[in-house]
Amino acid sequence: MTERRADHRVVFERGFPAQMMGIDGTWRRACILEDVSETGAKLTVETSVEGLNLKEFFLLLSSTGLAYRRCELGWVNGDQIGVNFLKPGDRKKKTTKRPETEGADA
Repeated sequence: MTERRADHRVVFERGFPAQMMGIDGTWRRACILEDVSETGAKLTVETSVEGLNLKEFFLLLSSTGLAYRRCELGWVNGDQIGVNFLKPGDRKKKTTKRPETEGADA
């Protein structure tokens, strides 16, 4: 497989145990963090992810859930998936513009 990432990545020799959790908390899956960069990671998923909403989910890096990243699915290859990390500003927000007033009332 040809490397397409521009970011430096850290590869874990034995993998790092982690959890994937639905953004709404309705599902959770154990996974192994194989490598990580500033913008994403490669995970090995221990059970099927078929039917799960992977548009947006959390990658929990600690048993307490205090260390986590918001993710979206990038690719799937068998039991491995690639995830892209989402930044707080990446969420698509509905913004309402205030109409500009042409003149000021006296």
